[in-house]
Amino acid sequence: MKRKILLPTDFSENASSAIKYAIKLYDTEPCVFYLLHTWTFTNTGTRTYITTSYIDDLKETSEKKLKALKEKVEAESNNADHEFKTLFCVNDFLKCMELNVEKYKIDMIIMGTKGSSGIHQFLFGSNTVALMNKIQSCPILAVPDEFEFVTPKFVGFPTDYNHFYDNELEQIKDLSKLYDSKIKVFYVSKKCILSEKQNYNFTMLKAYLEDYPTSFHWGEGVDNKEVAINTFVNEFKIDILTMINYKHSFIEDIVKEPVIKKIGFHPKVPFLVIPSVG
Repeated sequence: MKRKILLPTDFSENASSAIKYAIKLYDTEPCVFYLLHTWTFTNTGTRTYITTSYIDDLKETSEKKLKALKEKVEAESNNADHEFKTLFCVNDFLKCMELNVEKYKIDMIIMGTKGSSGIHQFLFGSNTVALMNKIQSCPILAVPDEFEFVTPKFVGFPTDYNHFYDNELEQIKDLSKLYDSKIKVFYVSKKCILSEKQNYNFTMLKAYLEDYPTSFHWGEGVDNKEVAINTFVNEFKIDILTMINYKHSFIEDIVKEPVIKKIGFHPKVPFLVIPSVG
C-alpha cells in the first residue's frame, strides 16, 4: 500500500524546499503525494467583495500553478511508484488541511516552517504551529527553510520518561527503517534520578526498540530544555528530530506560538511532531 503524504504549498521557495525534501526522504517508497494549495478571503488584502468570477479566475490561476508544480516534481522523482495529485481548496488553511487529511486518509504532512510573511527569526510559521495544535490524526514533519536533504543517519528522540510509550513509537521506528538510521534517545530533565514510573517507562522503551539500532543519552540536571535539545541535535549530529505531542508536556509548550517567539528553540533539522495515542 502506498504512503499518502500531504504537501501544502503557497508556491514559495520554502514550500518548494519542503516538497523536495519529502520526495527524497521517500525516494524508494511507493507514495501518493498530494500537492495542496489553499485560499481564503483574508489573502485578498484590501479587497472587500468577492465575486464568483473572481474565485473562478483565482482557481484557474492556482490550478495552472499546481499543474506546473506537479510536472516539475514528477520530473524530479526517480521512483515510478511515486504518484502526484493536486488539490485546491477555498477555505481557511486549517480547515482545508483537516478536511483533506480525513478525506484522503493522510499518513503524514510535510511542510515548510517559515510563513509567507518571511519572518526569519522564528522556527515556525504561524500555519505550521496552528496545524500542530489542530491535527491529531497524523504526524507533521516541519522542514526548515532551504534545508537540503541528507541521508538521515541519526534520528533524535528527546524524552523525560514521564509517559508510557504506545503506538506513537511506530513513527520513529518507521523513520529508522527507511535508511537504517540509528535512534538516539535523549533524557532531558532537571531531575537526575528517575522515579519508579520513569524507570518502568525507560525499561519498556528499551524493549520496544530492541530490534532497532538505538543508543541512550542522559541530560540530567537540565535547567533549560530548549538549549539542551539544541545542543543534543548539534553534538550528536541529529538529522531528524522527533517528539511526541503529549498533553501537559514539553512539546505542548513548544507548539504554542507565543512561546516559540520567546524561547530559543531553533533546531536546524527537520522536526517530526507525533500526535499522542488516546
